[in-house]
Amino acid sequence: MESFNIGLGNNDNETRKLANSDYVHFWDEQAKNLSWFSPWQKTLEWTPPFAKWFVGGKINASYNALDIHQSTRSKKPAIMWEGENGESRVITYADMWTQVQKLANSLKSLGVKKGDRVTIYLPMIPELPISMLACSRIGATHTVIFSGFSASSIRDRVEDSKSKIIITADGGYRRGSIVPLKEVIDEAISGLNFVKNVIVFERTKTKIQLNDKDVLWNDLLKEASDTCTPEHLESSHPLFILYTSGTTGKPKGVLHGTGGYLTHLYSTFKWAFDIKDSDIFFCTADIGWVTGHSYVVYAPLLHGATEVMYEGAPDFPDASRIWDIIQKYHVTIFYTTPTSLRMFIKFGDDIPNSFDLSSIRLLGTVGEPINPEVWKWYYSVIGKEKCPIIDTWWQTETGGMLISALPGLETIPLKPGSGTLPIPGISMSVVDENGTDLPPNTKGYLIIKNPWPGMLLTLWGDDTKYKNVYWSKFKNCYYPGDFAIRDDDGYFWLLGRADDVLKVAGHRIGTAELESCIVSHSDVSESAVCGIPDDVKGEVIISFVVLKESSSKPHDSLREEIVSKIRNEIGAIATPKQIYFVSKLPKTRSGKIMRRLLKSIASNDQIGDISTLEDGAAVSEVQSAFDDLKNSIQEKK
Repeated sequence: MESFNIGLGNNDNETRKLANSDYVHFWDEQAKNLSWFSPWQKTLEWTPPFAKWFVGGKINASYNALDIHQSTRSKKPAIMWEGENGESRVITYADMWTQVQKLANSLKSLGVKKGDRVTIYLPMIPELPISMLACSRIGATHTVIFSGFSASSIRDRVEDSKSKIIITADGGYRRGSIVPLKEVIDEAISGLNFVKNVIVFERTKTKIQLNDKDVLWNDLLKEASDTCTPEHLESSHPLFILYTSGTTGKPKGVLHGTGGYLTHLYSTFKWAFDIKDSDIFFCTADIGWVTGHSYVVYAPLLHGATEVMYEGAPDFPDASRIWDIIQKYHVTIFYTTPTSLRMFIKFGDDIPNSFDLSSIRLLGTVGEPINPEVWKWYYSVIGKEKCPIIDTWWQTETGGMLISALPGLETIPLKPGSGTLPIPGISMSVVDENGTDLPPNTKGYLIIKNPWPGMLLTLWGDDTKYKNVYWSKFKNCYYPGDFAIRDDDGYFWLLGRADDVLKVAGHRIGTAELESCIVSHSDVSESAVCGIPDDVKGEVIISFVVLKESSSKPHDSLREEIVSKIRNEIGAIATPKQIYFVSKLPKTRSGKIMRRLLKSIASNDQIGDISTLEDGAAVSEVQSAFDDLKNSIQEKK
């Protein structure tokens, strides 16, 4: 396996030694990097599957993100914000501190108390992290809802959390249009009497209907004091609920605490990004998802870092937008998704090569396994063969990174497609159905054998579901639901969700494995596969393929080449029944491919809710490609 020896010159062998010898003592030492009001009496209280970290310690997230920097970094930019419509703002640590305290006092004036829930439904504007930090300052539990969700999705979440206050905006910009956020909220909370007030920030200045629950952000803060003493909160005090949902069922409210979560973020941000005071950090994640919570809001601010925050779609108004932002702000660390990278690859190398990206010193990916071919493109075209790439694996539930190369801690060979090793203090393995460790290079279930500080406390209001979903498959081990392989060097290779498995004639084939094979074809930029019912085989495979703009081969010959590649690299059993060529795949605004839509189209089923979809035209195009090929086959018959 090809490897790259790239590092930033750090080799701290003592950290891993301490972590391996006593992980509880190790995390005890890491927690001392934060500012605590009162020390803890017990580092870990572990009653499987419930963990409490730093028991008895008192802390506040807002204080650690803002107050501690006022004597040294008050004039330093915390956020350099770029609006989709070309607006820009620079918010210093002093600005953030003032605005957070004013909003915190405003929330208290509306009756919000420690332990109350506040729902935040805002676009990617600085007022979103300000709202989160204001909640944390007074001990309210925030629950951020991605600004692309529909009214019914919002209602489910608000009803579950019983939020007393909603913070939203008149609207937000997306691909040149205004998304009417206030209208969506009005529909979502109709008849929910426990919602006392809706705070509205005027982002787009569009005309909105105000009712007796509504109060404008500027009017509220105008009267508020800019001094608010932070609450001294127990380490396990609920910091936030973040709802996550699969393909079916009600969303699950993942509940994270404060002290353990912040300890995990402080440590992993330092180790993974080797953060310096001079860095300009840019993570493209929306704050509505966990990457935005952890590595856009909390981790950078804990370190007093300067970051770029962008409001819009990564390819709007064209595919050069992200590279233009990197050049404009002299970004040094860039953290994005493999899905975005595959989209950029489709547009060719000329666009990024026309920008000065020389400021970048470190690259990262998050959200899904990265194909080796995409990794190499990222390394050569964006990083100019000089930047380490950290391929991070973690989940909403884990709070922060669990597998990643750590340039801020050690220099190790990087293997395209592997996340490398677990972070210090984490014991992981790949096991079979019985929980038995598998030999190297054998596909199995990924498990985590010990608690860690960033882990979820439970599922909001449902301890039983928490136990059953994450802890019932393997005794006292956390099961994230992913397939993986561990190689001879101990490196982990993530193979996608164990429930994203196609069952063809009794054989189990992972969608990530098959998609990676297809994307490795030189003419392909993206691929998504799904299974549809078949009377003989149980399921047959359907593949949707996006080609690079430079591709000029006939589709028939490309189909043959792709099929040959799959047969050679995976086996004949993985041969798709059909391959459809499309110019785009249906994705959510967070960049995840909506495979259920592809399956619905291929199975002639109802498509269902597409409120989170980035571009509805993608569904129409996939449907058209499917219909065209189906008609062509029928004509040949």
